[in-house]
Amino acid sequence: MGERSVLVVEVLPRGFGLGVLRAARPRQWVKNVLVVAAPAAAGELVSLHTALRLGVVFLLFTAAASAVYLVNDALDVEADRAHPVKCRRPVAAGEVPVSVAYGAGGVLALAAVVGGAALCNAMTAALLAAYLAMQFAYCLRLKHVLVVDLAVVTTGFLMRAMIGGVALSIPLSRWFLITTGFGALFMVSAKRYSEAVQMAGRKGETRVLLTEYTTGYLRFVWQLAAGVAVLGYCLWALESGSAPNGSSLPWRQLSMVAFILAVLRYAVFADRGTAGAPEDVVLRDRPLAVIGVVWTAMYGMAVADL
Repeated sequence: MGERSVLVVEVLPRGFGLGVLRAARPRQWVKNVLVVAAPAAAGELVSLHTALRLGVVFLLFTAAASAVYLVNDALDVEADRAHPVKCRRPVAAGEVPVSVAYGAGGVLALAAVVGGAALCNAMTAALLAAYLAMQFAYCLRLKHVLVVDLAVVTTGFLMRAMIGGVALSIPLSRWFLITTGFGALFMVSAKRYSEAVQMAGRKGETRVLLTEYTTGYLRFVWQLAAGVAVLGYCLWALESGSAPNGSSLPWRQLSMVAFILAVLRYAVFADRGTAGAPEDVVLRDRPLAVIGVVWTAMYGMAVADL
């Protein structure tokens, strides 16, 4: 028994635990903050119960997303090893054995679904299971299908935005779904467009499907998605009419200005072909951050009818 334990320790690469954590891509976890979107839109962020439930949902979705990253890297290990950048990923670099990546991914996926059912409700577990099934199908096949790949990634973001409302049994409005869905498509297609611009003349150094898209088509998609997202948001804002009783200003209508400015600012990076890492654009661009703070304040006052 002791010899077997020593053998296991020797077989596993040194520091593989940290490698598993890196393979789960902690930098991407910021995307899961979207779980607060639906409760925030409904003005349901004021209670301790809501905050605790959303914390749990964040952890569950992070586990599910990490499971997808681990399985994806295990499936693509050979292709990643031939890639100039992806070869540094822990699985491709040999820091994490392929079998460990599959095992850790499976455990995290199961924990997310079971945790959703035990700690939230059946619909939360169902949404997490649907997300995992869709993402695993994406890893295996759908990422090689034109247009479908954009739809799957966009739906993943939409599910993030929906799950907070599902866990708290908050109805999801049509304007919320339209604005969030097309806003996600805008960012996803802008990312693909940026990747296509940056890989010009370097086939095989990034995702293969990009060679099937034209930059003109991807530009059309992100421009269309941006337009629909802005339209959906404006219709939500105008639906309330004038300022409600007791409100000094029509904050919903005024928040349209900040929302449109945010879209226009992000479109600058999309047009330049530098929106390949949306989290970097959002977190590092100061003007966009200021616009975001202003929009958040206006939106909060609109939801609270202040």
